[in-house]
Formats: sequence, structure tokens, C-alpha cells
Amino acid sequence: MSLSFAEASAIMARGGCLVYPTETLYAVGADGRDAGAAARIYQFKSRDVDKPLPLILGDVGQLSLVTDLSDPDLERLARAFWPGPLSVLVPALKELPALVHDRRGLTSVRVTPHPLAARLALDCCAPLIATSANISGRPAVADPRLLDLELTSQVDGVLAEKPWPSGGLPSTVVGLEGQGRLTVYRQGAVSLAALRRAGFMPESLSPMV
Repeated sequence: MSLSFAEASAIMARGGCLVYPTETLYAVGADGRDAGAAARIYQFKSRDVDKPLPLILGDVGQLSLVTDLSDPDLERLARAFWPGPLSVLVPALKELPALVHDRRGLTSVRVTPHPLAARLALDCCAPLIATSANISGRPAVADPRLLDLELTSQVDGVLAEKPWPSGGLPSTVVGLEGQGRLTVYRQGAVSLAALRRAGFMPESLSPMV
């Protein structure tokens, strides 16, 4: 049975782990500053520990909870694509747990346009972990009726209120290389053509998903 938004927000604020909707797919997440909650999510998903957990924000103002980077290309990307399914690799603040950044100290972050996910982040005053709500290697879903019981039985609750995710491609993941150059680590909902139209020079390291 789905939680109400108020119940879900209270669980998240207490350090719980939830399944909740994002703009593209259902996610499993928690407060991104909570190392214990992050470790639980790895266990739920049987996730490779070499794959850091991505973060979402409720608005651009929350970016300071994740990074102290001041970069003109980041500002341009934010104006052009946030809120939206573009994840940007930025240097993580030292207080963030190791499970949300890679060996270079970079964490993946985006501002979500999904109203419930954004409200959760804003209510908790925290970046939220947002990794697909599936056991690793199994399909990610946009329909709550298709969520994997093996996963949902382990989390602290499921927020399945509408609007449901729209489905389709996951977020595009980019790294900042300076002077408008981007490395595209995952092609997804934001196309290379859209990045070029916004004045960037993307170079892809991955095939289209």
C-alpha cells in the first residue's frame, strides 16, 4: 500500500529508505548525507560498490548541499536543462559519504522536475539518493504496479502517488571539461543535439541507452 506524501516525508526525514517517483523512473533513495542509508540501498539492490549513488535536488538553491563548485558551464547547464533529466558530475563536499561519489571525488547531481521528488528533497532540506528502484540487472520501471517485491519488501515504504514517472530514457550524465566542453558518460533523455543547441561541445564515451 502506498504511503501518503506526509508519511513518506517523515520516514525520509528520520533516515529511512523509500521507493518514490522521479520524472523518468521509480527510484529508491534516502537522505544523501546518510552513509548508513546509502549502505542499505546497496544491499537492497545488490549494487556494485564501484558504482556511486546519484543525487537529486529539489531546486538549484540546494546545489550548495552537494558541492562548492562555482563554474560558468555548470551555471549555463542549470539554466538550460534544470529542472530536468541532466545529471552533472561535480566535486562532492567532503562531508558527503563515500558511497555517493567516485574515486575522483565527483558526485552525479540533477534538479528533478517531478513535483513529489522535489518536495521530498525540499522538505528534508537534503540531497536525495535517486537510483533506479530495481535489483541490479533487472528492469527499471515507471509503473508502480511493476515494482519488484523483492526490493519493496526491504525498504521502509513506497510513495506511489501520482503523477507517476513518464518512463523513457534515464537522465543523461555529463562531466565538465571547461570552456563549454562536456564528456557524456551516459546518453539518455537529454540528447547530444540538445546539448549542442545550448552551446556546448559534448563528446560521448557511451552508446545511446
